[in-house]
Amino acid sequence: MNSNYSSEFKQNAVKLAVESDQSVAQTARDLGVNANTLYTWITKYQQPESAPTNKGAGEKLPYEELKRLRRENALLKEERDILKKAAAYFAKNSR
Repeated sequence: MNSNYSSEFKQNAVKLAVESDQSVAQTARDLGVNANTLYTWITKYQQPESAPTNKGAGEKLPYEELKRLRRENALLKEERDILKKAAAYFAKNSR
């Protein structure tokens, strides 16, 4: 039951679920809570940050989009760092 968990636990669980690379369902299993319960908490605690709920059939939920964007951001940073190193290497060798 939701009433057995403190507000702080719920907020920390939501933060972990949203920021983690693993699925929400896996995070729920790791925390020992029902996945649907964790999804409910995410909806409740993420509501102020998300747009009004005009979700179409194909739209992703805000936490899924956030996780996707964080993974994409990490990949882009990696690619940028590789390009910086390559540019420095070629600049050094062209002298």
